[in-house]
Amino acid sequence: MTKVTEAILAAGEDRAVFVCDFTPPRGSDPELLEGARHLARADFICVAYNPGKLVRVDSVAAAFAVRERTGREVVFNLAPRDMNRLALESRLLGAGLLGLENVLVVQGDAFTDRDGVPAAKDYTATGLIRAVKQLNQGLDYRGARLRADCDFCVGASLDLSRGIQDEARLAAKKVEAGADFLVSQPVFDLTLISDFLSAFEKAAGAPLAVPVLWGLQILTAEGVLFSNVPQDLLRDLERGRDGVDIALETYALFREAGIAGVYLVSPILRGGARDYQAAARFMEQAA
Repeated sequence: MTKVTEAILAAGEDRAVFVCDFTPPRGSDPELLEGARHLARADFICVAYNPGKLVRVDSVAAAFAVRERTGREVVFNLAPRDMNRLALESRLLGAGLLGLENVLVVQGDAFTDRDGVPAAKDYTATGLIRAVKQLNQGLDYRGARLRADCDFCVGASLDLSRGIQDEARLAAKKVEAGADFLVSQPVFDLTLISDFLSAFEKAAGAPLAVPVLWGLQILTAEGVLFSNVPQDLLRDLERGRDGVDIALETYALFREAGIAGVYLVSPILRGGARDYQAAARFMEQAA
């Protein structure tokens, strides 16, 4: 098994490490995982946690099945939004039993009255990161000793569209809590990255020392967008330019800037379907 941080360190400056997102299916038929095979060139397949606040295969179970099906390393997402401390830490022990070492802690979209689901409030994302690191020391949330230590590599999420200064302060707290790496939502303007790194250093009192997997979204004219896409790129899509071509151009800028970790977001089509073949084409040409 390989941890995200180990993969980035081993890659050095020679190549980028790709972590590709994957949406778990809304059904338990193993054939619904077939799309993950298109991500076979990725270093890691990152399995989301109930995106859209919809009932889906649990991220731990899905990550294990994806690894068995594809032979690729995996990351499972976990959110404190809808489980209490006992459930979350039991889920993590189960993941460890299955040999899953990489976990990305996300807050999860907030529930509304229309969802009809009460939110659990035992942990914030930062608090859950701290709890995972405590499990690595062999202690549960009560401070009681476990029979064996865990060994998780813990990631934290990052979204620069929420405001550079606010995200920098929050990221500093997550790193202080024990985050081993950060994963960002898609970034199209690289000046935002340098602005964030400067803001982080100011907030934390030291430069960012953990690796970041910067988000790179493959666009499509028929897709759903979750970040601020520049108008010139939207016009290119409207004129028929291939989203993979746009992503390759952005990736070249990433590499020129010395970025070693990429969080690749496959096109999200209206209705929730994913175009993982576009991700396969991108990685084949980026190699």
